[in-house]
Amino acid sequence: MRRRLTLLVAATTCLVLIAFLVPLALLIRQVTEDRAISRANDVLQTIVPQIGTSDPASLALTVQGLPLPVSVFPPDGPVLGQAAERTPAVRLAQANGRSFTVDTDAGREIVVPVFSGGATYVLRTVVPARELTGGVARSWLVLAGLGLALVVLGLLVADRLARSIVAPIADLSAVSHRLARAELTARASPSGPPEVREVAIALNHLAGRIQDLLREEREQVADLSHRLRTPLTALRLEAESLRDEEEAARVSAAADSIERAVTAVIQQARRRGGDRAAAADATAVVADRVAFWTVLAEDTDREVRRELPSAPLPVALPADDLAAALDALLGNVFAHTPDGTALAVSLAARPGGGAVLTVDDSGPGFPAEALRRGSSGSGSTGLGLDIARRAAEAGGGSLHVGTAPGGGARVRLELAAGKRLPSD
Repeated sequence: MRRRLTLLVAATTCLVLIAFLVPLALLIRQVTEDRAISRANDVLQTIVPQIGTSDPASLALTVQGLPLPVSVFPPDGPVLGQAAERTPAVRLAQANGRSFTVDTDAGREIVVPVFSGGATYVLRTVVPARELTGGVARSWLVLAGLGLALVVLGLLVADRLARSIVAPIADLSAVSHRLARAELTARASPSGPPEVREVAIALNHLAGRIQDLLREEREQVADLSHRLRTPLTALRLEAESLRDEEEAARVSAAADSIERAVTAVIQQARRRGGDRAAAADATAVVADRVAFWTVLAEDTDREVRRELPSAPLPVALPADDLAAALDALLGNVFAHTPDGTALAVSLAARPGGGAVLTVDDSGPGFPAEALRRGSSGSGSTGLGLDIARRAAEAGGGSLHVGTAPGGGARVRLELAAGKRLPSD
């Protein structure tokens, strides 16, 4: 935009200068010619009174003392003054008694007839071409220099003007990109033209409104999650009243797991955008969650295969988010496959850093609409895969859905590498 404004001003300035300087240059040349011809006419007029009143010898001496070469052609007899032949212009002037100005190779020929004593004398002089254009080239150079200086000055003024317009727009663009990166405290400084200032004020108002809406949403999620603590407390009390100690321990463990998930939701809801937790050890998180789901798998006659590395595997995702993503994937297997369906969980290092988490099952696979948020095709909320996808993208990775080797569903979660975990 800055360059376009500069080019626009340059083009406009050049057009104005051309429209002004070209006629001025032609006028200068015409004025120079007219001045030279007028000076020659003045010289001729100085000797007009002497025609017919002075003798030929005195008239010849007067003509020879003039600043221009002047020839006097009497009706008959030799030429007085500058020797010259009778040109067609001289003969024509003697014939009809009119003055002429004729362009020749030597310059501009001027003939003036003078009547005296019933005879016609003709005064002739030639203005050289160098006098007709004397100083014109220098004047044109001055005009060209002036035009160039005006163009440069116009470009400088246009650049400053364009900068004053473009700089606030660039600031608005930078602030909008910061807002897109979840830097909700970014604000634009209203400056520049009134229209740009109005846009900056509107953008700041929008950013503030987004902050308010997100704050309200976080508080609502936190409040909703906090309300779940009351039924969880009642569930734990019911579990403690069970007579079967093993059954009571299992229900209490499930209630504790739900309470941890609720606590994680509250913490995540109150977490400011962009403030991520430290990198998690994917090996430890996956091992813990697989151990939890293995107990439920035994109750439904499901075979659970696991392939986990022996060394820690840091990923750029908080442990709570990784656990929630894996719980969502395993929960889908339990919810959408019949009892007895085998499943496999594998975790491996990703080339270039990070980890690849794969969940396979031998069930019927995913319906076509399962990848859309809020759609599952089986009556559930349809948020499981979306939770896993958002967790993967938050960790700098991605989620891929396909078919397992045995014909069931396969979900592969790719996670970026996190910071090195502290050693024990």
